[in-house]
Amino acid sequence: MPTIAIDGVPIAYTDTGVPPGRPDAATIVFGHGLLFGGWMFGPQIQALREHYRCVSIDWRGQGGTPATPDGYDMDTLADDALALIRALDPRPVHWVGLSMGGFVGLRLAARHGALLRSLTLLDTSAGPEVPAKIGEYKRLARALLWLGVRPIRGLIAPHLFGPSIRADRSRRPVIDEWAARLSRCDRSGIRRAVLGVADRVSVENEISAITVPTLVAVGADDHATPPDRSQRIVALIPGARYHLIPDCGHTSTLEQPEAVTAMLTRFLESVDRDEPEANVSSAELPSAGG
Repeated sequence: MPTIAIDGVPIAYTDTGVPPGRPDAATIVFGHGLLFGGWMFGPQIQALREHYRCVSIDWRGQGGTPATPDGYDMDTLADDALALIRALDPRPVHWVGLSMGGFVGLRLAARHGALLRSLTLLDTSAGPEVPAKIGEYKRLARALLWLGVRPIRGLIAPHLFGPSIRADRSRRPVIDEWAARLSRCDRSGIRRAVLGVADRVSVENEISAITVPTLVAVGADDHATPPDRSQRIVALIPGARYHLIPDCGHTSTLEQPEAVTAMLTRFLESVDRDEPEANVSSAELPSAGG
């Protein structure tokens, strides 16, 4: 896995390169969710790499990026992503972020919109963490540090995966792979990453300035960032489009890979054509709360 040095930190990423015969292909940059890595977009990258250059970044202490003493706050991670984008492609890129990757994507779009061609937000939030969850997440982070993944896997999985995939024995390898990959990460780095998410600052006061085409999608059974959090984003970003994914929890790219890939493909094609996508409009949303 290649790395790029950003402020002395080797940030890991993957890059499919420019598709053969498509020298003008746009770049998609994928930002993963907490306790994962860029690998969580594998199904989407596999489908889209024929038409786009696909790049994924691993946040500090996760995936292939080593743990660092600090820098786990969302603003620093946004700076890491910004540096990677500037190093890889001088043209605007499509950003696709899930959960933590969405926290970063919102900051990029609000502050550096000229570098983005579109923004896709999956299972994420523009606000701070819900106070009732902060203590639980910090306790889980402490347990991860001292015990590792295996003893508390059953406590973490319901936050990340919906009831449908957890009840389907044929899908167990997906959750097994997540647990195996997480167990190979530095525990101190994972703990700091969890704290960075739990203590994140709201950007709701910034995102009305976002002007790039924006798609906001969420699993209907997402426990970590429920649909009302996505609806709130749609209410704040002018022209944002909303999509609810049935039978899906927080990790939509792995729980419903075909549905997410199809949705993303339609959206990106509509942006590239500069045409509005036929999807649920803001006017069709229920009143957003939270």
